[in-house]
Amino acid sequence: MAETKKKNKTSISESPGRNEDFMKERIGLGVSFDLGVRKLQILKKEIQIYYVNGLCDTSFITQILEELVEINDHEKLSSNVFNIVKNRIVNQSVQPIETMDELVDQVLSGLIVILVEGETTGLVVDVRSYPGRTPEEPDTEKVVRGSRDGYVENIIVNTALTRRRIRDERLRFEIMRIGERSKTDIAIAYIKDVASTDLIEVVRQEIQSIDIDGLTMADKTVEEFLLKQGYNPYPLVRYTERADVGATHLLEGHVLIFVDTSPSVIITPTTFFHHLQHAEEYRQSPAVGTFIRWIRFIGVLASLFLLPLWFLFTLEPQLLPDAIKFIGPNEKTNIPIVIQIFLADIGIEFLRIAAIHTPTPLSTAMGLIAAVLIGQIAIDVGLFVPEVILYVAVASIGTFSTPSYELSIANKMARLAMLIAVALFHTPGFIISITVFILLLASIRSLNTPYLWPLLPFSPKAFLQILIRRSVPGSKIRPSIVHAKNRFKQPAKN
Repeated sequence: MAETKKKNKTSISESPGRNEDFMKERIGLGVSFDLGVRKLQILKKEIQIYYVNGLCDTSFITQILEELVEINDHEKLSSNVFNIVKNRIVNQSVQPIETMDELVDQVLSGLIVILVEGETTGLVVDVRSYPGRTPEEPDTEKVVRGSRDGYVENIIVNTALTRRRIRDERLRFEIMRIGERSKTDIAIAYIKDVASTDLIEVVRQEIQSIDIDGLTMADKTVEEFLLKQGYNPYPLVRYTERADVGATHLLEGHVLIFVDTSPSVIITPTTFFHHLQHAEEYRQSPAVGTFIRWIRFIGVLASLFLLPLWFLFTLEPQLLPDAIKFIGPNEKTNIPIVIQIFLADIGIEFLRIAAIHTPTPLSTAMGLIAAVLIGQIAIDVGLFVPEVILYVAVASIGTFSTPSYELSIANKMARLAMLIAVALFHTPGFIISITVFILLLASIRSLNTPYLWPLLPFSPKAFLQILIRRSVPGSKIRPSIVHAKNRFKQPAKN
């Protein structure tokens, strides 16, 4: 068993010089330009204010300094300086600390710490002002109608956006600091009388057990520690950057994980069908929402099975009914069809990656050049037959219509594996690959939640809600998969 590192807790000294020496040695005060200390003489006692430039709101600090300086004009020398300073701090969040380790953590988190000569207690004042952007609609979760705000990289803003939508006194945000060096703030969000106690405890213990230098990749690192996914490509949690989506899942009994510096919020637990939902379905009427959902399901099925099925028909045309005998390549080529499919599919993946790394004004032009010129020229020179381009394009559109980016990439990997099986074993390969695919999904569990629920294990009522977008008044029961304390979506009676 690895030895656990324990820090010796150093108490705050009554001597300002010792405290300053500790800060110089520990965090590089006087070396790092963004670390600073402001010293004042209040009633012949030295006051030290430690801060980090760029993480604090200067206007708040200036206001506090003005209040402290005025103490010399209104108080007697015999007064208790510490209590006077504490009462004069014009801020809603003031907390005492006893150790230098706490002082270092708080200062590096963007708060200021005030020390008074002769006292072994410091005062932490929250004047944080993290750099970041304003809430805006996420690019990957756009809706025709609905709110245009979304989560940002600031955990304080994200929790505020959520609480604005759920003003319930039972909404909880448990915050903890993870990472030996990064000391990243992580908040677990849940509704106390709705979310399962066991689920909350599992998430809390898994996050507290994370032992790592830093969480610079934020939520993704937390997910890997939380679920220990390994090389399974299918996403076991759902990410969202929409505050309304996060609030909806909280009301259903899910537990959300907010990680500072990340605009994505982790929703747990989730199933395969959670990744097929989109906010647009709930911003339209139930009939329109159901229609959009079915179209999306067709797109996802096409992204998975269309190419392997068409390739099987090209290998064994006798399987085709007479009415659709026209399906299949009408031209002969020197390059095997399976190679053409792989080249075209991987080529589209090249385009997607290039579009991500291409400046926005140039990405549209690049897409047109790739689609019109490269595709057409590849057909003209005989590299591809037209049918390959057609079916690869349809499968790719289905991939892009998948709401979850992680799920779309996993489905593409599964599709390529099916193509290899069909190329090697023809019809038996197609049947076996689909069977293995379904068994793989059925074997996955996310925080002890069956991945294919409500299909496996089958739950008729829940599966009907997957197929048909129910109206809000008609959807009164929370999903049983989250084991909510209160199954009914109605106000709790006091």
